[in-house]
Amino acid sequence: MSPERVIVGITGASGAALAVRIVERLAALGDIEIHLVVSDAARRTLDLECGADALERLLPLVHRHHPTGDIGASIASGSFPVRGMIVAPCSMQTLSAIATGRTDTLIGRAADVQLKERRRLILLARETPLHLGHLRNMCAVTEMGAIVMPPVPAFYHRPQSVADIVDHLAARAIDLLAMPHPSLAKPWEGAG
Repeated sequence: MSPERVIVGITGASGAALAVRIVERLAALGDIEIHLVVSDAARRTLDLECGADALERLLPLVHRHHPTGDIGASIASGSFPVRGMIVAPCSMQTLSAIATGRTDTLIGRAADVQLKERRRLILLARETPLHLGHLRNMCAVTEMGAIVMPPVPAFYHRPQSVADIVDHLAARAIDLLAMPHPSLAKPWEGAG
């Protein structure tokens, strides 16, 4: 049986550590073929938030790193089967492009393919506060089948560090792909 394929798109919104941890957690599963797309703005954010070598640390963990301008890449076609796609963090620009069907970048095109093929598309929409245009775009992509997951931390598992929060959010995003493996995120077990 062939491994599951997952696309990870990284955009320029703040929260690059989320993308790094998602790739690390997917790679640790061992049987996931990871396809990575990093926008030009994301390269800058990765450098600023995670260190100048952040992208170089990710590359050995992925099966393929696709240039953002390569709209002819394998992941731009519905005939290339994948489990789904996570965009983390998802900038409001990228959210808007997905909501309106703009496919001029590989992240936008690959996200569009997920929607048309009825595959999982998880968008870690990263902005605050939100204006009406942001909310309408979130509504539009949800109506099209995407899952909007703003990276809002949970505290029931009593995180001890920012790394704990990032790890839990990454696990939740991966769990939303509904892959055939045990849940990665610690579930709420009730108050009693």
